[in-house]
Amino acid sequence: MIKDRYINPLTDFGFKKLFGEAANKELLIHFLNQLLPEKHQVEDLEYLPSERLPSSFLDRKVIFDIYCTSSRGEQFIIELQRSKQNHFIDRSIFYSTFAIQEQSERGDWNFKLWPIYTICILDFKINQPNPHNRVIRYVQLKDQDKELFFEDLTYIYIELPNFTKTLDELEDLQDKWLYLFRYLAKLEDRPAALQERIFTGLFHAAEIASYSIEERQNYEVSLKKHRDIKNAIDTALEEGLEQGRAEGLEEGLKKGEEKGALAAKKAMAKQMQAANLALEQIAQITGCSLEQIKNWLED
Repeated sequence: MIKDRYINPLTDFGFKKLFGEAANKELLIHFLNQLLPEKHQVEDLEYLPSERLPSSFLDRKVIFDIYCTSSRGEQFIIELQRSKQNHFIDRSIFYSTFAIQEQSERGDWNFKLWPIYTICILDFKINQPNPHNRVIRYVQLKDQDKELFFEDLTYIYIELPNFTKTLDELEDLQDKWLYLFRYLAKLEDRPAALQERIFTGLFHAAEIASYSIEERQNYEVSLKKHRDIKNAIDTALEEGLEQGRAEGLEEGLKKGEEKGALAAKKAMAKQMQAANLALEQIAQITGCSLEQIKNWLED
């Protein structure tokens, strides 16, 4: 039974319920506008099909969490990623290529592109240098002198674990959105610091008691999956570190760390199998090949 009052926006169901439905379009617009520059503020948007089919049988299809375009033509790919994944940055860049290619026009075309934003909401820290543990990173194409070279392709990475402000420390609407992403499911009542009109709509949309029986069932499945993945990763990391330390004492720290990392992935794979995750999903999360995952699970 679900005991929380409000939905967890970091679950698949919760994220798409709050931001991926036309009825809650205003919430997504408001959130985006806290991230975007003045010239790209969104007045209205249209949701686009999230599944992008390959142009040939040799290509890979992708499924975005949310894909939409503004009334002025800006395109937005919005991804929620709960668990750390090898080559996630590579994946986010690969995803943006679909939005680029889809802008091509038949016949004469001058190659002018509408602005594209890939926005990644991450429940982990990226393995990249991050001075001062910044919460939001804006990435664009720049030349070797760090001058902006092309401004209409932007990647926004939000590392939620780096956001540590309390309610009393929230300074603006952007802070308030980040706070809600992290803590909405833990709230029992609407805080006094979150009384803006837009959050009236958010708290109404997030109240689990207002959902149909089917919606609550779907949310329970999504919530269980979210918790299983988190528990599997936490357990695997702990087991891997312990094994790595033991082997490090015997074989040297460096070799022990390498074996510990491998042991962590192996333990993680077995935990995820116990949580009934598909082999393909386990391979994607661990960054290992499908063949390697199968060999581990057959041991």
